[in-house]
Amino acid sequence: MHTLLVTLLVIVSIALIVVVLLQSGKSAGLSGAISGGAEQLFGKQKARGIDLVLHRLTVVLAVLFFVLTIAVSYFQL
Repeated sequence: MHTLLVTLLVIVSIALIVVVLLQSGKSAGLSGAISGGAEQLFGKQKARGIDLVLHRLTVVLAVLFFVLTIAVSYFQL
């Protein structure tokens, strides 16, 4: 049981890292500040859907990560 939980924890950890790295940043320095105003004025429709999916997937993976971490520590006896 412990080995299965640790394996799942490693898989969820890698998936969480990948999903977080795939998300676009809120601002990318000075260029993000300049283009960010244009995106708010003209709208950013294309990337909004994928950003929402990645955000929800991040939340699910984070909750799963914490649950698995607690389960691994519980079954470590």
